Amino acid sequence: MHRHNEATDEAADEIIDTLRRWVDDVVVPGSSALELADEYPTEMAEQMEDFGLFGATIPEPHGGLDLDHVTYARVIEELSRGWMSLAGIVNSHLICAKLIDRFGTDAQRDRSLPQMATGKLRGCFSLSEHDSGSDAGALRCRAVRDGDEFVINGTKMWVTNGERAGIVALLARVPEGDASGSSGITCFLVDKTPGKHSGGITVSRKIDKIGYRGLETVEMSYVDHRVPADRVLGGDGHDGGIGNGLRWALAALELGRINVAARGVGVAQAAYDAAVAYAKQRAAFGKPIAKHQAIAFKIAEMATKLHAARLMTYDAARKADAGERVDLAAGMAKLFASETAAELSLDAMRIHGGNGFSTEYPVERYYRDAPLMIIGEGTSEIQKLVISRALLADA
Repeated sequence: MHRHNEATDEAADEIIDTLRRWVDDVVVPGSSALELADEYPTEMAEQMEDFGLFGATIPEPHGGLDLDHVTYARVIEELSRGWMSLAGIVNSHLICAKLIDRFGTDAQRDRSLPQMATGKLRGCFSLSEHDSGSDAGALRCRAVRDGDEFVINGTKMWVTNGERAGIVALLARVPEGDASGSSGITCFLVDKTPGKHSGGITVSRKIDKIGYRGLETVEMSYVDHRVPADRVLGGDGHDGGIGNGLRWALAALELGRINVAARGVGVAQAAYDAAVAYAKQRAAFGKPIAKHQAIAFKIAEMATKLHAARLMTYDAARKADAGERVDLAAGMAKLFASETAAELSLDAMRIHGGNGFSTEYPVERYYRDAPLMIIGEGTSEIQKLVISRALLADA
């Protein structure tokens, strides 16, 4: 983690300023129509490729921007301020890339990361199943060795980017000797052709969602799908990746939690901005509603919570940049920022009154998007478990 370039404040600010202008000029005007139609933002995704965002955290030797975590958190915050779904398009991709960079073999890194850095090869991360969400160790997808291949059978849920991805970081159980004690759960780098069918892989359905729309979240079925043994993350040799998949996935998700915290900050910022703008221009009882103490105090509370969420998120990102353990800081940031996004989006709707319940104003989208962050990358309850375990480790 310490290999990341510490972007100078000036360089980081330049990246964020460029992105902010694009969000204001392109994303904000165009997102609501795409979101309500649940239409993939193809042009926006291509522009994100041009910005290099699909290589945001991929090391420079493989063609990535190698951004430090604080700068990356700021990038995600800006994207989410415009439309949170854009952050999802890069997050699942970069979790896959993080797994390959940290735990893959040299050959695996050289093969996939340069293409992933350009965004031409899209990645996704596949852990959850119908009966395995928070209890990730209960997954049932199986990979059985057959000579120099593994045969995979099972069904995965909640796969973001699953249809468009060309590489899947797939967690499956290998029913053979496992010294790690994690029941043989192994990460496979599954190559596929983008689309609904590839070999034994089928995108069996697209999951319709109340929010986080515009990008695909799918169910994927594997029926006797064959994967070469050299696509076991970390290799399939004695010191390789067999049985290490769950531990490695949870390590990658710690950084994913910083991403989700940054998303929460971005959505909270958008809700706050909308509330302030509306309160200044909407009049009631002879003056702007911002002049009424009930609204003014609500805005004060919103600003305070937003500021706290941002500081916690940046603190977790700085710890990641310093190579420190981030389970506690990332868990706290993700818990607080996601709950803050939900609170502020509802506050913004209240300040908008009846207009907040209309699709003519974007605050209803913030209200629908926010719950995803309370649930995804570990629910708020799982964050409390992570936090309490870290705090009470010596008890």
